[in-house]
Amino acid sequence: MDACAVSMANGLKYTHLKKSFILKMCLCFGIAQGIMPLIGYGIGHAVLDYIKDYIPWIALGVLSFLGLNMIVGAFHKEEEKNLSKNGVFLQAIATSIDALTVGITIADYNITEALICVGIIGGITTGMCFIGVCIGKRFGTKLGYIAEIVGGLILIGIGVEIFLKGM
Repeated sequence: MDACAVSMANGLKYTHLKKSFILKMCLCFGIAQGIMPLIGYGIGHAVLDYIKDYIPWIALGVLSFLGLNMIVGAFHKEEEKNLSKNGVFLQAIATSIDALTVGITIADYNITEALICVGIIGGITTGMCFIGVCIGKRFGTKLGYIAEIVGGLILIGIGVEIFLKGM
């Protein structure tokens, strides 16, 4: 749902995204959401115990930075505002990093079962992100720069939510 909300925020701000970019963005979120539990599965309990306390801080920092950037950008008139591939990558990592802990819950699965879980997580996330960005685009064209502010607030809110759930 975090990735879906961020996709919606992207749709609000970047109303002129091409379909091919939207598909790539949604796949990026889906792959990140699927790979993180797989990484957690591979890492196991030992290493994750050392980094799990920092996951909420990382998510809060990255998403707050991106959200504030979006809000500030709403007040700067530019000819063309583009969502970069790097921006999508950072969003995908920030919204999926807490999924590392899901890998712990599937650590006793065999690799086939773990890969099935990863496929389901990635597929559902991709679909939800596509729906989110389409909803965001629809409202973004009607709301203009206010949509950018709302999108930025959504990103910050997601960062705070991940932080609070992790603490």
